[in-house]
Amino acid sequence: MIIDRRSFHGGMIAAALLAGVAQTAAQTAYPARPIHLIVGFAAGGPTDVLARIIGGRMSEILGQQVVVENRTGASGNIATQMVVRAPNDGYTILMGANSNAVNESLFKNLPFKFADDLIPVAPLAEAPTVLVVHPSLDVKSVQDLIALARAKPGEIMYATAGKGTTTHLAGELFGLMAGVKLTPVPYKGSGETTKDLLSGQIKVMFSPIPPVLSFIQGGQLRGIASTGPRRASVAPSLPTVEEAGLSGFDMRMWFGLMAPLGTPDDIVDKLSQAAGEALRSDGVKAALAKQGYEPPPGTRQQFGAFIREEIDKWAKVVATFGPIEQ
Repeated sequence: MIIDRRSFHGGMIAAALLAGVAQTAAQTAYPARPIHLIVGFAAGGPTDVLARIIGGRMSEILGQQVVVENRTGASGNIATQMVVRAPNDGYTILMGANSNAVNESLFKNLPFKFADDLIPVAPLAEAPTVLVVHPSLDVKSVQDLIALARAKPGEIMYATAGKGTTTHLAGELFGLMAGVKLTPVPYKGSGETTKDLLSGQIKVMFSPIPPVLSFIQGGQLRGIASTGPRRASVAPSLPTVEEAGLSGFDMRMWFGLMAPLGTPDDIVDKLSQAAGEALRSDGVKAALAKQGYEPPPGTRQQFGAFIREEIDKWAKVVATFGPIEQ
Protein backbone atom coordinates (compact mmCIF):
# COMPACT_ATOMS: atom_id res chain seq x y z
CA MET A 1 0.00 0.00 0.00
CA ILE A 2 1.29 3.43 -0.93
CA ILE A 3 0.81 6.23 1.61
CA ASP A 4 0.79 9.85 0.49
CA ARG A 5 3.22 11.52 2.95
CA ARG A 6 1.42 14.84 2.70
CA SER A 7 -1.92 13.25 3.58
CA PHE A 8 -0.30 11.31 6.38
CA HIS A 9 1.33 14.37 7.93
CA GLY A 10 -1.82 16.45 7.39
CA GLY A 11 -3.87 13.83 9.16
CA MET A 12 -1.41 13.70 12.02
CA ILE A 13 -1.54 17.48 12.41
CA ALA A 14 -5.34 17.52 12.33
CA ALA A 15 -5.51 14.75 14.91
CA ALA A 16 -3.06 16.58 17.13
CA LEU A 17 -5.08 19.78 16.87
CA LEU A 18 -8.30 17.96 17.71
CA ALA A 19 -6.64 16.27 20.65
CA GLY A 20 -5.37 19.64 21.87
CA VAL A 21 -8.83 21.16 21.59
CA ALA A 22 -10.34 18.22 23.46
CA GLN A 23 -7.68 18.46 26.19
CA THR A 24 -8.26 22.24 26.59
CA ALA A 25 -12.01 21.72 26.77
CA ALA A 26 -11.55 19.04 29.40
CA GLN A 27 -9.26 21.30 31.41
CA THR A 28 -11.66 24.24 31.31
CA ALA A 29 -14.97 22.37 31.62
CA TYR A 30 -17.11 24.20 34.16
CA PRO A 31 -16.89 23.78 37.06
CA ALA A 32 -13.26 22.78 37.35
CA ARG A 33 -12.81 24.00 40.92
CA PRO A 34 -14.97 24.93 43.96
CA ILE A 35 -17.69 27.55 43.57
CA HIS A 36 -17.96 30.23 46.25
CA LEU A 37 -21.51 31.11 47.28
CA ILE A 38 -21.40 34.44 49.12
CA VAL A 39 -23.98 35.08 51.83
CA GLY A 40 -24.41 38.57 53.24
CA PHE A 41 -25.73 37.49 56.62
CA ALA A 42 -24.44 35.60 59.64
CA ALA A 43 -24.04 31.85 59.88
CA GLY A 44 -27.13 30.17 61.26
CA GLY A 45 -29.55 32.80 59.97
CA PRO A 46 -32.32 32.08 57.42
CA THR A 47 -30.25 33.10 54.37
CA ASP A 48 -27.25 31.07 55.50
CA VAL A 49 -29.31 27.97 56.31
CA LEU A 50 -30.94 28.08 52.90
CA ALA A 51 -27.58 28.52 51.16
CA ARG A 52 -26.13 25.49 52.92
CA ILE A 53 -29.14 23.28 52.20
CA ILE A 54 -29.16 24.04 48.49
CA GLY A 55 -25.40 24.45 48.13
CA GLY A 56 -24.82 21.01 49.58
CA ARG A 57 -27.06 19.34 47.01
CA MET A 58 -25.64 21.44 44.16
CA SER A 59 -22.16 20.24 45.13
CA GLU A 60 -23.25 16.67 44.49
CA ILE A 61 -24.90 17.56 41.17
CA LEU A 62 -22.01 19.65 39.82
CA GLY A 63 -19.21 17.43 41.08
CA GLN A 64 -17.48 20.39 42.72
CA GLN A 65 -17.92 21.79 46.20
CA VAL A 66 -20.15 24.83 46.62
CA VAL A 67 -18.45 26.68 49.47
CA VAL A 68 -20.69 29.00 51.50
CA GLU A 69 -18.89 32.15 52.67
CA ASN A 70 -20.47 34.63 55.07
CA ARG A 71 -19.51 38.25 54.35
CA THR A 72 -21.73 40.16 56.74
CA GLY A 73 -22.46 43.86 57.03
CA ALA A 74 -24.64 46.69 55.71
CA SER A 75 -27.73 44.51 55.22
CA GLY A 76 -25.99 42.36 52.64
CA ASN A 77 -24.33 45.19 50.71
CA ILE A 78 -20.77 44.10 51.51
CA ALA A 79 -21.39 40.63 50.10
CA THR A 80 -23.17 42.04 47.07
CA GLN A 81 -20.33 44.42 46.25
CA MET A 82 -17.84 41.57 46.58
CA VAL A 83 -19.71 39.52 43.97
CA VAL A 84 -20.26 42.50 41.66
CA ARG A 85 -16.47 43.01 41.59
CA ALA A 86 -15.65 39.29 41.23
CA PRO A 87 -14.56 37.75 37.90
CA ASN A 88 -17.58 36.77 35.82
CA ASP A 89 -16.45 33.16 35.47
CA GLY A 90 -19.14 31.44 37.56
CA TYR A 91 -16.88 30.69 40.52
CA THR A 92 -18.22 33.50 42.74
CA ILE A 93 -22.01 33.81 43.05
CA LEU A 94 -24.37 35.53 45.46
CA MET A 95 -27.26 34.38 47.59
CA GLY A 96 -29.56 37.28 46.72
CA ALA A 97 -32.53 38.17 48.90
CA ASN A 98 -35.43 40.59 49.14
CA SER A 99 -33.21 42.88 51.23
CA ASN A 100 -31.16 43.55 48.08
CA ALA A 101 -34.20 45.04 46.37
CA VAL A 102 -34.94 47.20 49.41
CA ASN A 103 -31.33 48.38 49.73
CA GLU A 104 -31.46 50.12 46.35
CA SER A 105 -33.52 52.89 47.95
CA LEU A 106 -32.76 52.31 51.64
CA PHE A 107 -29.06 53.21 51.28
CA LYS A 108 -27.78 56.31 49.53
CA ASN A 109 -24.96 56.17 47.00
CA LEU A 110 -24.51 52.40 46.72
CA PRO A 111 -21.50 51.62 44.50
CA PHE A 112 -23.55 49.13 42.45
CA LYS A 113 -27.01 48.53 41.01
CA PHE A 114 -28.32 45.16 42.09
CA ALA A 115 -30.45 44.49 39.01
CA ASP A 116 -27.94 45.97 36.56
CA ASP A 117 -24.60 44.67 37.83
CA LEU A 118 -25.78 41.14 38.60
CA ILE A 119 -27.81 38.65 36.58
CA PRO A 120 -30.38 36.19 37.94
CA VAL A 121 -29.31 32.55 37.95
CA ALA A 122 -32.20 30.83 39.73
CA PRO A 123 -35.04 31.67 42.12
CA LEU A 124 -34.68 29.40 45.16
CA ALA A 125 -37.30 29.93 47.82
CA GLU A 126 -39.81 32.33 49.28
CA ALA A 127 -41.77 32.68 52.50
CA PRO A 128 -44.43 35.14 53.63
CA THR A 129 -44.46 36.78 57.01
CA VAL A 130 -47.49 36.49 59.25
CA LEU A 131 -49.42 39.22 61.03
CA VAL A 132 -49.77 38.16 64.66
CA VAL A 133 -51.31 39.92 67.66
CA HIS A 134 -51.40 39.22 71.37
CA PRO A 135 -54.80 37.77 72.41
CA SER A 136 -55.37 40.70 74.76
CA LEU A 137 -55.72 42.99 71.72
CA ASP A 138 -59.29 43.10 70.45
CA VAL A 139 -58.26 42.31 66.87
CA LYS A 140 -59.39 39.19 65.04
CA SER A 141 -59.01 40.30 61.43
CA VAL A 142 -57.14 42.68 59.17
CA GLN A 143 -60.19 44.94 59.08
CA ASP A 144 -60.28 45.00 62.90
CA LEU A 145 -56.65 46.19 62.95
CA ILE A 146 -57.34 48.86 60.36
CA ALA A 147 -60.36 50.11 62.30
CA LEU A 148 -58.40 50.24 65.55
CA ALA A 149 -55.49 52.05 63.90
CA ARG A 150 -57.87 54.63 62.44
CA ALA A 151 -59.44 55.17 65.85
CA LYS A 152 -56.01 55.49 67.49
CA PRO A 153 -53.64 56.92 64.87
CA GLY A 154 -49.99 56.25 65.74
CA GLU A 155 -50.85 54.46 68.99
CA ILE A 156 -50.69 50.90 67.67
CA MET A 157 -47.07 49.76 68.00
CA TYR A 158 -45.55 46.80 66.21
CA ALA A 159 -42.27 44.98 66.78
CA THR A 160 -39.53 45.10 64.14
CA ALA A 161 -35.96 43.90 63.72
CA GLY A 162 -34.90 47.44 62.79
CA LYS A 163 -35.26 50.04 60.06
CA GLY A 164 -35.60 48.62 56.59
CA THR A 165 -35.99 44.99 57.69
CA THR A 166 -38.77 42.74 56.44
CA THR A 167 -40.63 43.07 59.73
CA HIS A 168 -40.49 46.86 59.49
CA LEU A 169 -41.37 47.15 55.81
CA ALA A 170 -44.41 44.90 56.13
CA GLY A 171 -45.90 47.33 58.65
CA GLU A 172 -45.01 50.36 56.54
CA LEU A 173 -46.58 48.78 53.44
CA PHE A 174 -49.66 47.86 55.47
CA GLY A 175 -50.03 51.41 56.75
CA LEU A 176 -49.49 52.89 53.29
CA MET A 177 -52.07 50.67 51.62
CA ALA A 178 -54.63 50.85 54.46
CA GLY A 179 -54.22 54.58 55.01
CA VAL A 180 -53.33 54.20 58.69
CA LYS A 181 -50.32 54.91 60.89
CA LEU A 182 -48.64 52.14 62.89
CA THR A 183 -45.57 52.89 65.00
CA PRO A 184 -42.54 50.60 64.58
CA VAL A 185 -40.58 49.56 67.68
CA PRO A 186 -37.12 48.14 66.89
CA TYR A 187 -35.74 45.16 68.80
CA LYS A 188 -32.15 43.93 68.81
CA GLY A 189 -32.85 40.20 68.97
CA SER A 190 -35.61 37.71 68.22
CA GLY A 191 -35.51 36.34 71.77
CA GLU A 192 -36.40 39.69 73.28
CA THR A 193 -39.09 40.26 70.64
CA THR A 194 -40.76 36.90 71.28
CA LYS A 195 -40.66 37.46 75.04
CA ASP A 196 -42.41 40.84 74.76
CA LEU A 197 -44.97 39.50 72.27
CA LEU A 198 -45.89 36.60 74.50
CA SER A 199 -46.17 38.83 77.56
CA GLY A 200 -48.26 41.43 75.73
CA GLN A 201 -45.64 44.13 76.27
CA ILE A 202 -45.98 44.73 72.53
CA LYS A 203 -49.07 43.42 70.80
CA VAL A 204 -48.50 43.38 67.04
CA MET A 205 -45.84 42.02 64.71
CA PHE A 206 -45.36 41.04 61.08
CA SER A 207 -43.16 38.05 61.86
CA PRO A 208 -41.42 35.33 59.89
CA ILE A 209 -43.58 32.25 60.30
CA PRO A 210 -41.22 29.68 61.92
CA PRO A 211 -40.58 31.57 65.21
CA VAL A 212 -44.29 32.15 65.93
CA LEU A 213 -46.09 29.19 64.34
CA SER A 214 -46.10 27.02 67.48
CA PHE A 215 -47.40 29.95 69.55
CA ILE A 216 -50.24 30.53 67.06
CA GLN A 217 -51.11 26.83 67.20
CA GLY A 218 -50.94 26.88 71.02
CA GLY A 219 -53.11 29.99 71.35
CA GLN A 220 -50.46 32.22 72.97
CA LEU A 221 -50.56 34.44 69.88
CA ARG A 222 -53.36 35.06 67.40
CA GLY A 223 -52.57 34.67 63.73
CA ILE A 224 -54.45 37.22 61.64
CA ALA A 225 -53.14 36.85 58.10
CA SER A 226 -50.15 35.83 56.01
CA THR A 227 -48.58 38.46 53.82
CA GLY A 228 -47.66 36.72 50.56
CA PRO A 229 -49.63 36.41 47.33
CA ARG A 230 -50.81 32.91 48.35
CA ARG A 231 -51.76 31.28 51.62
CA ALA A 232 -48.79 29.82 53.47
CA SER A 233 -48.61 26.04 53.16
CA VAL A 234 -47.68 25.73 56.85
CA ALA A 235 -50.65 27.90 57.91
CA PRO A 236 -53.34 27.34 55.27
CA SER A 237 -56.18 28.46 57.54
CA LEU A 238 -54.84 32.02 57.62
CA PRO A 239 -56.16 34.28 54.85
CA THR A 240 -53.72 36.51 53.04
CA VAL A 241 -53.79 40.24 53.72
CA GLU A 242 -54.98 40.64 50.14
CA GLU A 243 -57.91 38.27 50.74
CA ALA A 244 -58.75 40.29 53.83
CA GLY A 245 -59.22 43.45 51.78
CA LEU A 246 -55.89 45.06 50.83
CA SER A 247 -55.73 44.22 47.14
CA GLY A 248 -52.19 43.76 45.83
CA PHE A 249 -50.53 43.44 49.25
CA ASP A 250 -47.43 41.30 48.90
CA MET A 251 -44.68 41.07 51.50
CA ARG A 252 -42.54 37.97 51.22
CA MET A 253 -39.00 37.01 51.89
CA TRP A 254 -37.40 35.63 48.74
CA PHE A 255 -34.01 34.22 47.84
CA GLY A 256 -32.21 33.45 44.61
CA LEU A 257 -28.79 32.91 43.08
CA MET A 258 -27.14 35.83 41.29
CA ALA A 259 -23.93 36.03 39.24
CA PRO A 260 -21.75 38.94 38.08
CA LEU A 261 -22.84 40.67 34.89
CA GLY A 262 -21.18 39.12 31.86
CA THR A 263 -21.09 35.56 33.20
CA PRO A 264 -21.32 33.33 30.09
CA ASP A 265 -24.78 31.98 29.29
CA ASP A 266 -23.65 28.36 29.30
CA ILE A 267 -22.30 28.72 32.84
CA VAL A 268 -25.44 30.48 34.04
CA ASP A 269 -27.53 27.72 32.45
CA LYS A 270 -25.50 25.01 34.16
CA LEU A 271 -25.85 26.69 37.56
CA SER A 272 -29.55 27.27 36.98
CA GLN A 273 -30.12 23.64 36.01
CA ALA A 274 -28.20 22.40 39.06
CA ALA A 275 -30.23 24.65 41.36
CA GLY A 276 -33.48 23.46 39.80
CA GLU A 277 -32.46 19.82 40.21
CA ALA A 278 -31.49 20.49 43.83
CA LEU A 279 -34.88 22.06 44.56
CA ARG A 280 -36.68 19.03 43.11
CA SER A 281 -34.82 16.56 45.34
CA ASP A 282 -36.83 15.11 48.22
CA GLY A 283 -34.21 15.95 50.85
CA VAL A 284 -34.03 19.61 49.91
CA LYS A 285 -37.82 19.93 49.65
CA ALA A 286 -38.24 18.47 53.13
CA ALA A 287 -35.53 20.69 54.61
CA LEU A 288 -37.02 23.84 53.06
CA ALA A 289 -40.53 22.98 54.22
CA LYS A 290 -39.20 22.55 57.76
CA GLN A 291 -37.86 26.12 57.59
CA GLY A 292 -41.19 27.45 56.28
CA TYR A 293 -39.93 28.02 52.72
CA GLU A 294 -41.78 27.26 49.53
CA PRO A 295 -40.39 26.87 46.00
CA PRO A 296 -40.98 30.04 43.98
CA PRO A 297 -42.81 29.85 40.67
CA GLY A 298 -41.29 30.99 37.40
CA THR A 299 -38.10 30.93 35.37
CA ARG A 300 -34.89 32.84 36.01
CA GLN A 301 -36.00 35.39 33.40
CA GLN A 302 -39.24 35.92 35.31
CA PHE A 303 -37.19 36.13 38.50
CA GLY A 304 -35.20 38.99 36.97
CA ALA A 305 -38.39 40.88 36.08
CA PHE A 306 -39.74 40.27 39.59
CA ILE A 307 -36.58 41.75 41.15
CA ARG A 308 -37.06 44.99 39.20
CA GLU A 309 -40.70 45.15 40.31
CA GLU A 310 -39.59 44.69 43.92
CA ILE A 311 -37.02 47.49 43.63
CA ASP A 312 -39.70 49.89 42.37
CA LYS A 313 -42.25 48.83 44.99
CA TRP A 314 -39.97 49.22 47.97
CA ALA A 315 -38.62 52.55 46.75
CA LYS A 316 -42.12 53.96 47.23
CA VAL A 317 -42.34 52.53 50.74
CA VAL A 318 -38.88 53.71 51.78
CA ALA A 319 -39.81 57.21 50.58
CA THR A 320 -42.39 57.37 53.37
CA PHE A 321 -39.76 57.17 56.13
CA GLY A 322 -36.48 58.07 54.40
CA PRO A 323 -33.22 56.25 53.62
CA ILE A 324 -30.50 55.29 56.05
CA GLU A 325 -27.77 57.92 56.31
CA GLN A 326 -24.34 56.37 55.76
